[in-house]
Amino acid sequence: MLLELSEEHKEHLAFLPQVDSAGQRAWGRCSAGWGGGQRQRPALNSLLTFIAVVAEFGRIAVEFLRRGTNPKIYEGAARKLNVSSDTVQHGVEGLTYLLTESSKLMISELDFQDSVFVLGFSEELNKLLLQLYLDNRKEIRTILSELAPSLPSYHNLEWRLDVQLASRSLRQQIKPAVTIKLHLNQNGDHNTRVLQTDPATLLHLVQQLEQALEEMKTNHCRRVVRNIK
Repeated sequence: MLLELSEEHKEHLAFLPQVDSAGQRAWGRCSAGWGGGQRQRPALNSLLTFIAVVAEFGRIAVEFLRRGTNPKIYEGAARKLNVSSDTVQHGVEGLTYLLTESSKLMISELDFQDSVFVLGFSEELNKLLLQLYLDNRKEIRTILSELAPSLPSYHNLEWRLDVQLASRSLRQQIKPAVTIKLHLNQNGDHNTRVLQTDPATLLHLVQQLEQALEEMKTNHCRRVVRNIK
């Protein structure tokens, strides 16, 4: 199962390779005039810096999920990278979407690599993103489960069929109505909802629910449900 990234998300994620380029330029200036035996050190340090920056972006993305946006963090990272805070924020949001959707679906390593391949990143960056996903997907799924809204659940149902046979204007008529009283549970509290509809609408609703139940038996739906649990 591959992720479908919108053009906006691709544009936001396009900031990540710029982190690598900025780091290499900075270390390139520092290494001017070094001896031949030491020329490999700046490249190694540049790679380590790049890894640290991407890992930090991953940490910020997880914090974004847990606590929401924090402009001060974006501003601090923007000063270090010499870019605008909006650019950093968009990069974090793009990375957050990538990690969140991948964790929701629990996609395999191969599917994750195929999903980010279309972004045209370097092999090093793709490996870093894969490692970020593998290291954080369990925590991200835990955060998402905590953020999920608590919805009412079914407890019991009562129904009544009312039929109007005549009125002052019409001596003979049949006007049926179905009244339904739903008993629901939510966080240990009990509440009721009263609904009323005509038999034709109720029949259509039943047919749609039966169709949905049949759809849940397909292999595709079973795979999706298994992945989101």
